[in-house]
Amino acid sequence: MRLFITLSSLFFLVSCAAQNQPASDKPGNSKVQAGADRINVYLPMLKGHTVGIFANQTSMVGNTHLVDTLLKLGIDIKVIFGPEHGFRGTADAGEKIGNYTDSKTGIPVVSLYGSKRRPSAEDVKGVDLLVFDIQDVGVRFYTFISSLEEFMEAAFELSKPLMILDRPNPNGHYVDGPVLDTRYRSFVGRQPIPVVYGMTMAEYAFMIAGENWLSEKANAKYAYYRTAENSVDTPFHFQIIKCKGYDHKTKYELPVRPSPNLPNIQSIYLYPSTCFFEGTVLSEGRGTSKPFQVFGHPSLPRNLFSFTPNPNEGAKNSKLYGQLCYGWDLSGTPAEVLAAVDNKVQLKWLIEAYRLFPDKDKFFILPKSGKMEESFFTKLAGNNELWQQIKEGKTEQDIRKSWEPKLSEFKKIRKKYLMYDDFE
Repeated sequence: MRLFITLSSLFFLVSCAAQNQPASDKPGNSKVQAGADRINVYLPMLKGHTVGIFANQTSMVGNTHLVDTLLKLGIDIKVIFGPEHGFRGTADAGEKIGNYTDSKTGIPVVSLYGSKRRPSAEDVKGVDLLVFDIQDVGVRFYTFISSLEEFMEAAFELSKPLMILDRPNPNGHYVDGPVLDTRYRSFVGRQPIPVVYGMTMAEYAFMIAGENWLSEKANAKYAYYRTAENSVDTPFHFQIIKCKGYDHKTKYELPVRPSPNLPNIQSIYLYPSTCFFEGTVLSEGRGTSKPFQVFGHPSLPRNLFSFTPNPNEGAKNSKLYGQLCYGWDLSGTPAEVLAAVDNKVQLKWLIEAYRLFPDKDKFFILPKSGKMEESFFTKLAGNNELWQQIKEGKTEQDIRKSWEPKLSEFKKIRKKYLMYDDFE
């Protein structure tokens, strides 16, 4: 069954007018509409079809969840897919989630962060098209871009049309960090991109498809649908609903926390720099009101900032719970934190924490194999050099030099797939 017709190319980027749905009440957001807010654009494409939706608690249309919004508008949603933290966004980081029925809607929820990472043919049986709408924070090791990639591959391989409702990237105003070496590929880093890649979800999707970074079968399907001879009178395959009023200079504050341990824009701005502490014995602030804004350890100097992490919703299991830790508090106003980050992945805090840590052989968490190249820190860094550079006492400037020329090469690739005005 043919669902929609592409008019001139695989990527038909919608730019027509939309309803005036407010994006949020955050400063600087008043002129921004996420793709999901533009109901008048995409609703006609969904009507009359059965739909499967990949969504979480960030998938909001104003003050109402996308799923609830579409149900009220008569859209037939057959299945919901949920990522890390679950469809309602309450599970711990890394917590495996099983399938269940959503109590509010009665729709079956298939977890894509449990026993599997992508929909099966059985999961999408009876589904005409798939919709993806999840808020990203623009950081490589934030797993939702890995979920997007798996979802795209499944959609392409199973010949299911895919619509992405794009959302602004709160870290979309710069590009920085080491580019992932694919020898260290994992679910917290799958593709050769830097820690901060400066793209929205849809731009990133456009890139991984355009660069043939998907599975062999998905790449072949993509190539088939985008060829000139198949671009007219063929099934709609890949649709992007753009944001309105957004560009890569926009300082966008999320109206909904994207995950339990990113409670505000301050944590989101610091996350690219302080998430590295997840691969060390230091607390990264989980179990406090300021995750990724505070970090420390009981053995660090006692004249530093002190805090005690304890279990809370979304951080039931983590490091050093109930122990008094000494370290740093980087919190402040959004403007102060943004200035402290200075459009860079900051290594100074990691370098200083290592310098002050008394038992340096135990600073990085080793896996059961005892090999640092298999450690979580290496997966976060995307290379097996950063931990060694820290141990060798390399300066931040010297470490940054080692990110070239791959970082500059990535920036050139990125430019090909931008759909919004860039920051430079």
